[in-house]
Amino acid sequence: MQCPLAATPDPNRAVENSHGTLREAEAPPSAREAATKHPGGGIEQLMVVPPEHMSKEHVGSDPLSQTQRSKLQHRRARINQQINKEMRMRAGAENLFRATNNHKVKETVALELSFVNSNLQLLKEELEELNSSVEVYQTDSESISVPMIPLGLKETKEVDLTTALKDYICEHYGEEGSLYDNEIAELMDLRQAMRTPSRNEAGLDLLMEYYNQLYFLDNRFIPPNKNLGVYFHWYDSLTGVPSCQRALAFEKGSVLFNIGALFTQIGARQDRANAQGIENAIDAFQKAAGAFNYLKENFSNAPSLDMSVPSLNMLVRLMIAQVQECVFEKVVLLLLSDNFLAYLKVAQEAARVADVYSLVYQTMTQPPVKDYVPFSWVTMVQVKSEHFKALSHYYAAVAFCDSEGKAHLKKAIIKHEEAMRIHSLCKTLRKIDILQEVLSFTHKRSLNKYSEIDHEDDFFETGEAPDIHPKTQQKPEIKTPNFSRVKVTDIFHRLGPLSVFSAKNKWSPPRKMRLVKGEGGFGFTLRGDSPILIAGVVPNGSAANAGLREGDYIISINGQDCKWSKHAEVVQMLKGISEEGVDISVITVHMLDQQSQMDRKSILLTSTGSLSSDKENIRCHGLSNTTINTSSLLPWNKKKTNGRSKKTTDSNSKRSSSAFNLPFATFRESEAMY
Repeated sequence: MQCPLAATPDPNRAVENSHGTLREAEAPPSAREAATKHPGGGIEQLMVVPPEHMSKEHVGSDPLSQTQRSKLQHRRARINQQINKEMRMRAGAENLFRATNNHKVKETVALELSFVNSNLQLLKEELEELNSSVEVYQTDSESISVPMIPLGLKETKEVDLTTALKDYICEHYGEEGSLYDNEIAELMDLRQAMRTPSRNEAGLDLLMEYYNQLYFLDNRFIPPNKNLGVYFHWYDSLTGVPSCQRALAFEKGSVLFNIGALFTQIGARQDRANAQGIENAIDAFQKAAGAFNYLKENFSNAPSLDMSVPSLNMLVRLMIAQVQECVFEKVVLLLLSDNFLAYLKVAQEAARVADVYSLVYQTMTQPPVKDYVPFSWVTMVQVKSEHFKALSHYYAAVAFCDSEGKAHLKKAIIKHEEAMRIHSLCKTLRKIDILQEVLSFTHKRSLNKYSEIDHEDDFFETGEAPDIHPKTQQKPEIKTPNFSRVKVTDIFHRLGPLSVFSAKNKWSPPRKMRLVKGEGGFGFTLRGDSPILIAGVVPNGSAANAGLREGDYIISINGQDCKWSKHAEVVQMLKGISEEGVDISVITVHMLDQQSQMDRKSILLTSTGSLSSDKENIRCHGLSNTTINTSSLLPWNKKKTNGRSKKTTDSNSKRSSSAFNLPFATFRESEAMY
């Protein structure tokens, strides 16, 4: 359940509010089951790979490379830092102004505040100019296409999680934090690389890999209602205002925003002079819309304006409008037949584009969005709305080729001239040569067409042309991010299976004991996989006398770590034990999160099912145990889970093993008594 969005953030003030922390919608039941399923259920094995396969080099693009895009992003970072500095100065001056009673000091501070505010305004205008530099992101092709509007990436400061993670590993997991230096370094390298993603599929994969990895970080190190105590700093993409929060959801949301922004840049750079380029652009803009929509639906209390609900609504509509524009271009490109119906369809398609851009314009001119969206964006959207209205009438005129067509041409020329007038009012748009070329070309084309059919002996007066009914042959989709496209591994795999060894659970210190086989064996029943659960202990048996208890988890045998060992592997270890006995270490889980409690209760008390089903769970699913299927880990859309969750729970209950409520003399094939 999302919390309501807090009061609209002040666009001129950095934010860190404990009551307005960015929150992430809770995972639905099925997602939580997949994420925290008891080891006996086998789902955890789908998340990870053995440690020897974990090392991976993460490389972002070179932030110092001299490409136009990198220069733009470098300027953005510099402006963000200057805005941050000026805002700190203003905050200090405001505090001094309120604190002093000295009249001369107040006058001096007021003058300083005026100077700082002027600097801030200039910096914001410079940032707006950067956001308006759409030509940098367009295709290098020589073909003439209307420019698209891309988004710049959010900038972030470096964050050092080393101390916080080491302290938590020592405090919560009872291990020396320095043993995990390599894992922490890998996480830090990944975060550093994702700050400068390349503008291609590799850059998207890098962002998604880090976003998916945050799932593990959240479950390993963030207890309920707590945080690591580390601030995450991000700059607003539209205003440059810095925000900082300790909530990991802010980090997740910012990375998700950059995924959407990168999709907009990839879409804008496509060569839309050919069918494949248009399809690529459509796909990219639809995925951008999906990322922004997902962010809007699953995160609340955004501290920065670019991630607020009004901004995200505007961005989703803008992306849908750009998809619709690409669909129009595809219809024109594939126009084969020269007949009335074909041109009428093109006219209706253009009218549809005009309508959606008109909706975007209305959204951009409503508060609070109008206060910070770049003026060049608003102008370009308005220009496009008029431009496509003109095109709808032009193609209608071509379809009719009579007096009614003449009326449509008159309307087209009027709309072309209105688009050019609006374009001339924006200094930034006047610098975009290709937009000027498109507007001039289509205007001249309508004038030439009108001159062809405007005969002097035509005494019929042309009436007012009706508006074209909007209609599209391809409705845009909002494509939700497919997180499973990038399979990731748990960097902190060595801490143990996440179903038990997570921030949500607490357990006893390891208890070491020596077990010696008696006449009836060790006297305990094993159940599940990774880690192995003690499902039952024979009263007065060797295990019971040594202190082993039902519900314990085996974490090592003769000093060999077996947190990730399979049932068969542990059985094999125990079979090879000499008469001298075996040293084992176990833990007792004291507190489990609600879902883990349900799973643990199921594995101890259910009387049906088989252990072989548990052990073969991975093979039953037909999936490799070397990668994560993150589609079961990260979607939080609750609407899709009700029916599936019940089915999953019923299925898992049937597969759960049990021995606790059965006589120890009675065993199924799935059980193992020692």
